[in-house]
Amino acid sequence: MSPEVAVKRLGLLKEAVPGISRVLVLSYLADPNAQSQVKALKDAARSLGVTLQIHDIHSGDDLPTAFDAGAKERAEGLLTTGENIFLVNRARVTELAARYRLPAIYPFSMLVDEAGGLMAYYVNLPDLYRRAAIYVDRILKGAKPSGLPVQQPASFEFVLNLKTAKTLGLTFPPGLLAIADRVIE
Repeated sequence: MSPEVAVKRLGLLKEAVPGISRVLVLSYLADPNAQSQVKALKDAARSLGVTLQIHDIHSGDDLPTAFDAGAKERAEGLLTTGENIFLVNRARVTELAARYRLPAIYPFSMLVDEAGGLMAYYVNLPDLYRRAAIYVDRILKGAKPSGLPVQQPASFEFVLNLKTAKTLGLTFPPGLLAIADRVIE
């Protein structure tokens, strides 16, 4: 579901900043999952009227160069795909997004909760763990793993940070605030 969730993030960013037309996308393209997310984002960007500026990130040292390039290309927002490199470098990513005044949406809550990012839309991990425990229980009771259906994540969370929005001079539309699971004030 990663491609669909990445597209949902782009839609939420567009809803938060309706006039946005250029989005800096940071991705670790060596990961096949990232490639599928970027392809889906490219397809969705056309219908949203957004131009994507995709930058391949291999390490935290690539981040300043990507943000500089985004500034030269007049990026108006930021989206990261769901690879762990952005979680590991969360402080640096959010600091650069703040420095370049880019409204951003992330795939990990820690970028908002701990690092002060603007928005996150992500899979509800506790729900995933509970569902995994049900599978373990079934297997321990004799079910064959090959006979169990593959399940997709069913629960997602959306977090908004009003403090960061204020710093960026951004006001979230009421509809976006209404669908948020958590709002940091």
